Amino acid sequence: MIEISSAPPAAAQRRPIVADCTVVVPTYNEAENIGKLIPRILANPRFRVLVVDDGSPDGTGDLVAAIATGEHRVALQRRPGKLGLGTAYIAGFRRALADGAEFIFEMDADFSHDPRYLPDLLAAVEAGADLALGSRYVPGGGTTDWGLARQLISRGGNLYAGLILSLPLADATGGFRCYRRRALEAIDLGLVRSNGYAFQIEMAYRIRRAGLAIREVPIIFPDRRVGRSKMSRRIVAEALINVWKLRLGMI
Repeated sequence: MIEISSAPPAAAQRRPIVADCTVVVPTYNEAENIGKLIPRILANPRFRVLVVDDGSPDGTGDLVAAIATGEHRVALQRRPGKLGLGTAYIAGFRRALADGAEFIFEMDADFSHDPRYLPDLLAAVEAGADLALGSRYVPGGGTTDWGLARQLISRGGNLYAGLILSLPLADATGGFRCYRRRALEAIDLGLVRSNGYAFQIEMAYRIRRAGLAIREVPIIFPDRRVGRSKMSRRIVAEALINVWKLRLGMI
């Protein structure tokens, strides 16, 4: 009797899956979350994690460094202090591009961005999009645990940015994303000036101005599990002002 095996040849079994997806996670005082988040991301062998830590006094950087000693798909980029969300992402993007990543993701460390959506974002880009946005405001998306004031601010901010910049996006402020390598290479990262949550608006605007394709992917966005939000009046003010600066070509 001849037995037919569906198992691949031994050489194919030994061939590792290339980790072509880099997830950039900026951190500041996220020690309570980052140790739980990293294994969730690495459950998919195509993914690696790059943590950009802004000198967290709670030891976030040291915790990631310890994880990285035993896991080659984890990297840490330390910065000397709290330098802002936008510059953290730019630093992470540059590192990911230099390391050869084909798909570069951004996400928060606090579980408001659920790692289960990473494959959905990747699928949207592999299907042809240059930027996939995790969207709270398209069919199938939503928020949980949000008060009325926060919902109004978020919805209003997206409406404001969309009207002034002619951005046909339901959720231009969302920070759960996947960029195709060529999208980040098509824009000059050195020209990006926004550093708070306006960074997300500016990146979407520059990607669209470059004539690249953007697709929104529905996500459910809960409030953070532990820790404190980084939102502030200064960050909101920067977003209000920088939208006009982008419109007028001042940045």
